[in-house]
Amino acid sequence: MKARLPQGYGGGGASNLQQLARQAQKMQEQMEAVTAELEEKEYTATAGGDAVKAVVTGKMEVKSVDIQPEVIDPEDAEMLGDLVTAAVNEALRAAAQEKEDRLSAISGGMNIPGMF
Repeated sequence: MKARLPQGYGGGGASNLQQLARQAQKMQEQMEAVTAELEEKEYTATAGGDAVKAVVTGKMEVKSVDIQPEVIDPEDAEMLGDLVTAAVNEALRAAAQEKEDRLSAISGGMNIPGMF
């Protein structure tokens, strides 16, 4: 006994597969373009009321860290380290979130391994 597919399925086998492959290729090209665009962007975050400012790139690399002189206290280096860490982490989160949002919009929310 042969299995039957519901109406509207099958019949187009090869052409449906080619169409799906074209759509996947187009999606991948869009994702690559967005990724290249985002890698060129810079993301800035501050901590301690603008006492420390960190700038990162879309490649998740720290570009700069600016520290206001008044927060440099040799007696409290730990606080300064915490402010730098907080600013850098926030800038990295912003970069990662925008990438996730933009790529998710292209893929329709699908999580496709190896695509991003």
